[in-house]
Amino acid sequence: MTVGEILNKDIFQIINPGNDLERELKGVYCCDLLSVAMGKAFSGAVWITVMANVNTLAVASLTEVACIVLAEGIMPDEQTTLKAKEQGITLLAVDKPVFETSLLVHELIHV
Repeated sequence: MTVGEILNKDIFQIINPGNDLERELKGVYCCDLLSVAMGKAFSGAVWITVMANVNTLAVASLTEVACIVLAEGIMPDEQTTLKAKEQGITLLAVDKPVFETSLLVHELIHV
């Protein structure tokens, strides 16, 4: 499954579609501690978190995750949204809890 395909599922609110809709999704990564995510998030991951700030975008860029999903109804502020657009980072949101979101994405990727 690609970033574009997950966007077309109409499951997530699209904050920013990002620049690489053909990028393959390689798995799910969940973490809310940025220092841990910096060392353990993997390239191509769908990163599910409740951390909605510009530092999250910096870690996403550094680790080359495919996209960020903000769970639990968390929404980014205007500065974070603008930075995601500037950097071409796919940023999504959903009201579901982190676990349910992770399970849903896992099932989408591995069907």
